[in-house]
Amino acid sequence: MTNTVDLPALALAWHDAGRAVAIATVVETWGSAPRGVGSQLIIDADGAMEGSVSGGCVEGAVITEALDAISDGQHKLLRFGVPDDDAFAVGLACGGEISVLVEPLGPVMSIDVLRAIVAARQARQPVTYVTSLSGGGGRMGRADDFADRFRLDQSGIAPDGDSFVAIHNPHLRMAIIGAVHIAQPLVRMARDCGYAPIIIDPRDAFGSAARFPDTTIINDWPDDALRSIGIDQRTAIVTLTHDPKLDDPAITVALGSEAFYLGCLGSKRTHAKRVDRLLAAGFTQDQIDQIDAPVGMDLGGRQPAEIAVSIMAQVTKTLRRRT
Repeated sequence: MTNTVDLPALALAWHDAGRAVAIATVVETWGSAPRGVGSQLIIDADGAMEGSVSGGCVEGAVITEALDAISDGQHKLLRFGVPDDDAFAVGLACGGEISVLVEPLGPVMSIDVLRAIVAARQARQPVTYVTSLSGGGGRMGRADDFADRFRLDQSGIAPDGDSFVAIHNPHLRMAIIGAVHIAQPLVRMARDCGYAPIIIDPRDAFGSAARFPDTTIINDWPDDALRSIGIDQRTAIVTLTHDPKLDDPAITVALGSEAFYLGCLGSKRTHAKRVDRLLAAGFTQDQIDQIDAPVGMDLGGRQPAEIAVSIMAQVTKTLRRRT
């Protein structure tokens, strides 16, 4: 599991349970806004809420406006200034401004569209929701039209200035090959960073629920396990055993996949032997160069948690495309 609630799915579940619902989305920010563009809050007619659009400083006002929107069936485009005092209360050094679009589910945002978004997310298919800021509801967008936004995971105002493009990427996942000591802090850090961690290790004594509570564990050979979960552009793969019998099959599958990150534990000498094996198996040097090895950023750490920090830092840097 991750620490993030699937808000579109929850909004649909509330609707299907007979609750009137509105979805509030941050569509634009200026300055040090508390939450990023695309952040969402769902509200029902009784004032129940889940999610956040500001970290707490304008949620009350958004809920009030959302209740009115549910009542009259009209969308609302709200703009808030976040003063310095309020910003400090939610952990900011200075204030900012945010625009929030409130769409009642049904009258404005189509139930069928939301159902399609939820289905796409569950199938790990990237999808967009394009909605008018001036009213009239939204529609599904073509993924090909927003390739750069998907790559950057970046919702935002469209060039026409009147449409908002909400990017719904599949959830991030981290497949960790080898239920070794380093994997324990890495699972916790990955989860805190929004990844769904998956432990893959055919050795039951290593890959156990007692050692990795609340974590998906696959006790199978890594190549079969990776094929079973399906690897896409929102998947990071980390091999930690530095045992060729376990790591090499995983690397072989990963190099032929769309995984955005592949990192492998082991010294430079270990990796040199790994490269020789991969070249002998028919991989090109360009393919092998996709591997980050030794895994992680060179932070000088030695303890398992320190190594996990270095791995998580490198994965984050790769995901965010920072050089």
